[in-house]
Order: sequence, then structure tokens, then C-alpha cells
Amino acid sequence: MRWIIDSVDDLKRVAKEFLESTGDNKIYALYGPMGVGKTTFVKAVAECLGVEDDVNSPTFAIVNEYLAATGESLFHFDFYRVKSIEEAMDFGYEEYFYSGNRCFIEWPEMVEALLPENTLICKFSELADGRRELVIEEKL
Repeated sequence: MRWIIDSVDDLKRVAKEFLESTGDNKIYALYGPMGVGKTTFVKAVAECLGVEDDVNSPTFAIVNEYLAATGESLFHFDFYRVKSIEEAMDFGYEEYFYSGNRCFIEWPEMVEALLPENTLICKFSELADGRRELVIEEKL
């Protein structure tokens, strides 16, 4: 699956299509350079799911939890500051990854060994004209 995101205004469309096409998958590993729009994408997806809270990067908290309109939790991770697998294990990643709730994981390369088998690989990149591309390549 592949999407071109023309602008911030286009995110809602892409987020809706993303949710429709990812089926029962609930673990998303978001790869891409800093500033490519991973957090902004999570915010758009959260809005599609009826999250009313302000969605922002969990860089310092490592994980933020939001409630969707259905009452289900949505977990948003940022592993940028995590320096070891042990650090991720210390905060109980299993409780989140295996909860059955949606998990959006920024900087997953820091914890790849811990990602569940059903994780969708979502790669973000910036095109030469400034637009963004989102490609779902495979499951782990």
C-alpha cells in the first residue's frame, strides 16, 4: 500500500484510507527521518478514531495513551531517547504491544527485537517536491 500526502490538509483522507486498508492490524512501526510527519500522521489517525485529546509527541514520556470514541485505548510511542532494549523492557512494553489496542511506534529501530510478529512496517519519506510518501511494506 502506498499513499502520497499532498499537504497537511490531505492527512485526514490518508488517515481514513490507512485505517480502512490495514484491517485487523493494530501494531504500526513508523519509520522515517525526524520532521517527516510521523507524529502529525498519528494525530490525523487519532482524530479519525474520535480521539478528542491533544495528540503530541511522547518523546519524553515514551508513551502517550489516548481514548478513541469507542472507549478503546490508542498508544503512541516514541523510542527516540531509548538507548537499550532493557530500557524498553523496564517500562513493560508487553502490556501495551499485546493489549489488543492500536500501537503507533515512532523510532521502532530502537526496539525492533521486541516488536510483535504482526507489526506493520510503515515508511515515511519526503519527496523532492516536499510532499510526503507513506508506504506499508510488510509485516514483521
